[in-house]
Parts: sequence; C-alpha cells; structure tokens
Amino acid sequence: MENNNILLGHGSGGTLSHALIAELFLKYFNDPALLQLDDAARLNFSAENIIFSTDSYVVDPIFFPGGDIGKIAVCGTVNDLAMLGARPLFLSVGFILEEGFSVAQLELILKSMQDSAEEAQVRIVTGDTKVVPHGAVDKIFINTSGIGEPISGAHVSGHNAQIGDVIIINGPIAQHGIAVMASREGLKLEVNIETDAAPLNHLVAEILETVPEIHALRDPTRGGIATTLNEIARQSKIAIKIVESALPILPQVQSACEILGLDPLYIANEGKCLVFCPAPKVDQVLTIMQKYKYGQNACIIGEVIGDPPGKVFMETAIGGQRIIDMLAGEQLPRIC
Repeated sequence: MENNNILLGHGSGGTLSHALIAELFLKYFNDPALLQLDDAARLNFSAENIIFSTDSYVVDPIFFPGGDIGKIAVCGTVNDLAMLGARPLFLSVGFILEEGFSVAQLELILKSMQDSAEEAQVRIVTGDTKVVPHGAVDKIFINTSGIGEPISGAHVSGHNAQIGDVIIINGPIAQHGIAVMASREGLKLEVNIETDAAPLNHLVAEILETVPEIHALRDPTRGGIATTLNEIARQSKIAIKIVESALPILPQVQSACEILGLDPLYIANEGKCLVFCPAPKVDQVLTIMQKYKYGQNACIIGEVIGDPPGKVFMETAIGGQRIIDMLAGEQLPRIC
C-alpha cells in the first residue's frame, strides 16, 4: 500500500477505501462470497435451524505473547458457536480503525485472522471497515459474528446441567488473562506465559458426535471459570462442587497470580471449555479430548450436586470448603 498508516480517507468509501480493501483485506480474506464485494454475502447451505453469535473485541494491548486481537476475535466467536453445539460455518468481521493506525500492524492482524479461520475451517464471508479520528478509538476494535449449523443429536445449554454430571476442562486455566496483563504492564516474568487462544470446534464436534448425552458446554472467558460455573449453576438451578487440588494451573501462571494478587479462578481463558458430562461417559470424553492438541491436559475438576441450588463451592487443598461467588466488577479490564 502507498500509505504506512490508516487515514480518515480509508473510511470514506472512495478511492482509498477501495485500495485498502483490494490491496490488504482481500489479500487475506478471499472467500468467493466475500470477493463479490456486495453489501451482504449470498450463502448456499441448508439447515433446519441455525446458531448465531456476535462479539466485539477491544483487548489492550492488541499484540501479546502467543496471539493478538485478530486471533481471539476469530477463535472467540468460533468457540461461542461450538459451545452451543454448532459446527461453525461463516463469520463476518467488522473493523473500527483509528486514524494513524499502522498498516503493517493491521496486516499482521489480518494474517492472524486468516490463519485462525483456516485452522477452524470457517469461512470469512462478509465484513466492514470504519475509520475514526485519532483518539476516538484505541488503535483497532473488531466485531465478529458467526453462523453455525447444529450438530445432529446435540442438546447442550447452560440450563441442562444435571445432578451427577462430572465437570471436565480441556487444560490449564488463566493463561490468557495473565499473558495480556503481563504484556500490558511490562512485567518481566521468569517464564514466558502465552495466551491459550485456540479454536475448539473440532474437539467439541467429535465429543458431541460421539457422546450426544453431553448436557452443557461453556468457554470460561471473561470472569474465568468461577463466573462461568456460577452462571450454569443459576441457569440449571443446581449446585456445583469443584476440587482445588484438581484444578490445572501452570506453575508460572500460579506464581504470576500470587505476585499480582489475582485469583486464577476469575481470570479469562480463550481456549478452554467446561464439559458437563454424565458420569458413565467421562472416560470416553477424556479419551477424545486428549487426542487433540488443545485437550492433551484434559482433566476432571468437579461435579454437579443438588444443594444449595445456584451455588458453587470449592473443596480446598486443606480439606475445608469455601463459596465461589460470581466475579463482582472487572478484575482485568479489556482482556478480550
């Protein structure tokens, strides 16, 4: 491109806008439906119903160890669809760019989105770009919306957790939030901590196709596993017990949390899923998860019980018990 930075004219709809689209966006987003450059995408697929999701991403900083705002924008929406029992098919992407934003950084983000979409095998079929004056937005905000096709036989919802369900997670918690916070604050950690951002749709699809009895799935993003478990406990009107000694936390993440005074239960994840599984199917689900790169460290962290409804509590490492409340306020702002 002729310009090294984004200009207001890139959002005008005129010559600069068309150059930005043709020379940069279409370099990475080249789905046939999008290449028509119409105001909407004409999609050929048939399903009795669809699953639809949308989310916006404002993470600060926009680049952090192991990822960037583009990667979590694609993975986040892919995972939201997967957690409701969908096979993600199509994404739209919307960009709000700050005047003066680096074109080189934008290209890195677009490449990251392309890579994540290819890994998830989801098509980016339509999009939009707006440019606002310097200071009106912080560098770049991204919205992604997604359409998915329900997996036959799957009936998962936060309202469906059942007494006796075993709760499985696919790997260590709190990596994403700590990776972003360390990068934001310039913390020098002895061991580098990377985001766990990843598309989980293939892993989830095999679980649901093989074990359609799964009752609930959820990705514990903002608010961490504590908030997510509270949401499901309230939706399903059941109680949840987790075991502190069973929680998977990398030693370097645990150390960083202690230094920062943060509770890893409340820290965001971008590549984790909680699976509420009937007890007889647990071994089958763990075997499936552990076949995948993003599920090799899958483990059981708790179970669903009856009372008191709507509550989550933890069996502590010293044998006690404490209530795990939903996050109040914002522990880590602009984490996704």
